[in-house]
Amino acid sequence: MLKELRPSLMLLLVMTLLTGIAYPLAVTGAAKAVFPWQANGSLIEKNGQVIGSALIGQQFSQPGYFWSRPSATTAPDPNDSSKSVDAPYNAQNSGASNAAPSAKALVDTVNARADALKQANPDQTAPIPADLLTASGSGLDPDISPEAALWQAKRVAAARHVTEEALRKLIADQTQGRMLGILGEPRVNVLKLNMTLDAQWPMS
Repeated sequence: MLKELRPSLMLLLVMTLLTGIAYPLAVTGAAKAVFPWQANGSLIEKNGQVIGSALIGQQFSQPGYFWSRPSATTAPDPNDSSKSVDAPYNAQNSGASNAAPSAKALVDTVNARADALKQANPDQTAPIPADLLTASGSGLDPDISPEAALWQAKRVAAARHVTEEALRKLIADQTQGRMLGILGEPRVNVLKLNMTLDAQWPMS
C-alpha cells in the first residue's frame, strides 16, 4: 500500500513546492524587479503618506472635487453578520449588483443617483454620462470617462473659483488614451485628477 502511495505523495510534494512556492516567488520577484510600483499595489502618496491606489476608486462627495463612478460593493453588517451594508470601493468584496437592466432596484438606484447629480450640478443641462449613473463590474473602478469629468466641471469650477476652461485643460492633460492605441477607452483617474486639482487650486 505504502509503495503505491509513495510516488503520488512525492509528486504532490514536488508540485506543491514548484507551483505553490517556487513559481509564485519567482513571478513576484520578477514583477517587483520590472514593475516595482505596480507590483506593490500602485500606491499613491501625498506628503509621505499613502492616500490610495491608482487601481481602486475612492468616494468623493464635496462639490469642489470630481466624483468617482458609483460602487456597488458591500460589507457585512457590523450589527448582523447575516446581512450586508453598502461599502463603496470595498476591495475585499469586489463585485457588481448583478441586477438585470429591468430590475426595479437597479432602476430606482440609477434614478436616485441621477437626482443627486442634478441637485449637485444645477447649472448642467447636458445628459448625465452613463458611467456616473452605473457601477462597474468590479465596483472598484478608479477612472471615469473624460465626458463624465467634463460634465462635472461647472460645479468644480464654481467651488474652486477657477474658470471652467482651466478645468477643461486639466482634464485633457489628465486623460489617458487607449492602451497600445486600441485597447479600452480614454479615461481619467479620479484620485490623480483631484490631487492635481488640490495642488493647483487649493480649496479656500
